[in-house]
Amino acid sequence: MIARTWFGRTKAEDYDAYLAYLEESGVAELRRTPGNHGVMVLRRRDGDEAEFGVISFWDSIDDVKAFAGEDVDVARYFPDDERFLLELTPKLKHYEVARER
Repeated sequence: MIARTWFGRTKAEDYDAYLAYLEESGVAELRRTPGNHGVMVLRRRDGDEAEFGVISFWDSIDDVKAFAGEDVDVARYFPDDERFLLELTPKLKHYEVARER
């Protein structure tokens, strides 16, 4: 199993609005992609900013490619991400899941 991880930052005032947008855009698309075994969204406030993390779980790197494209290390963004995010993180990371609960 593969874990795909992404992190981004918004203004703290967008804490709930970005979560709602993230759920209806990226998270929904992740869940619809064959080979996806779930998505976790993390968030925390840090002063006047908020950090968000998305961890998705996949059968294989080929399944990740169906979502992300051929270069799986490049983050995939959705139309209103630029409205919320303070910067567009160009790369993300993948991990082999060594153990599951």
